[in-house]
Amino acid sequence: MVISVDREIIYPDSDGQPMADNTKQFRWIVLLKENLECLFANDPQVFVAGDLLWYPVEGSPNIRVAPDVFVVFGRPKGDRGSYRQWQEDNIPPQVVFEILSPGNTIKEMTKKLQFYSRYGVEEYYIYDPDCQELVGLQRSADELTVIEDINNWQSPLLRISFVLTPEGLNVYYPNGQPFLTTVELSQQVESEKERAEFEKQRAESEKQRADRLAEKLRLLGVDPIDH
Repeated sequence: MVISVDREIIYPDSDGQPMADNTKQFRWIVLLKENLECLFANDPQVFVAGDLLWYPVEGSPNIRVAPDVFVVFGRPKGDRGSYRQWQEDNIPPQVVFEILSPGNTIKEMTKKLQFYSRYGVEEYYIYDPDCQELVGLQRSADELTVIEDINNWQSPLLRISFVLTPEGLNVYYPNGQPFLTTVELSQQVESEKERAEFEKQRAESEKQRADRLAEKLRLLGVDPIDH
């Protein structure tokens, strides 16, 4: 007698690989993920993730990849152990970023390109911070094709811009503001606080000067309201 046993399919939340191989790669992953979170903070239907396993096919736990950063339009924000596409209205990540490290191989990156092309990614960006090289691909028909002129390119979906300089890559919000690290953002906030405090003190000083002048006019028998 043959006994049929239904086993629950396990979709691990980790592939056992580190998020990054070095500080430079990690810094870029965090920079992109956190600034994209800020960009879409007011849109509850944009999900941004970093180093999260994406399972595109139900019943196939071995078909998976963990993009460094990805963006999904049409899915709510919230915590997830992994992105299981069949539980997400079958919506794939539309934009994917990969930050290269010296440990990445041509074979590995080729397999990722094939994966993203097959499972519906619309825009795919690969940045090598060591060589300061950016490659972008955009879906055309049924495959991802290279964007020939990536410098000053604006993402059709994200509306962010990429500018290559001798110092490396700069990324800009749609309003032209640069992507900032957490430290840079903190410094900017502190600078704004100091500027606001300076303006407050200057206004108070001007008020005190005006009050002293008014008092002198009154002592001279002049009503400052009439002047």
